[in-house]
Amino acid sequence: MSTPAWEQMLEVRTAEQTHALAAALGAVLEAGDLLILTGELGAGKTTFTQGLGEGLGVRAGIISPTFVLVRIHPNLPDGPRPGGPDLVHVDAYRLESASEIDDIDLENTLDSAVTVVEWGRNRVEHLSDSRLEVELHRTLGGATPAAGAPDSDVLDFDTDDDDEPRTVAIRGFGPRWAEPPALPMMPALPVIPPLPETPERNS
Repeated sequence: MSTPAWEQMLEVRTAEQTHALAAALGAVLEAGDLLILTGELGAGKTTFTQGLGEGLGVRAGIISPTFVLVRIHPNLPDGPRPGGPDLVHVDAYRLESASEIDDIDLENTLDSAVTVVEWGRNRVEHLSDSRLEVELHRTLGGATPAAGAPDSDVLDFDTDDDDEPRTVAIRGFGPRWAEPPALPMMPALPVIPPLPETPERNS
């Protein structure tokens, strides 16, 4: 499924707001949920994932898994969501295809954890019939691309996650995300229905 059921756009002005938005989203995520997280370097992907971890109630210490590919952060029995799902944090930047994703066996934890894949667009969509796509873009990084567009080839190597404003786009795909989650920082925007298919003309 390549057309989102809905799309919500918002601006966060500080790293703290990015973290808070993600924490609110993490609080409503469930085992089996798949998130694809994209954005240029320095856009705030790690800060966002740290917020997700807080909302999920998993062990602290979330960092970019670039050199490990996959990190698992277990749920804390004495945290805000005891018995909740673990967080599986994946960096797919160096993986070239869906087959390489399959080689790291994410299917083994997919049903029992929340899986967040950085740089996962066009690599992990086959893992689930439902997903959330979250894009973060720095103000200096240009406009947010449309759903389904390739990741930007222009990388911003200023990776300090400062308080520069970011644009956050959240899109829902599949039956799990037929409607947007109710989050404190997200306005109740109208659901964008899928575009009808245009019948082919016979020449």
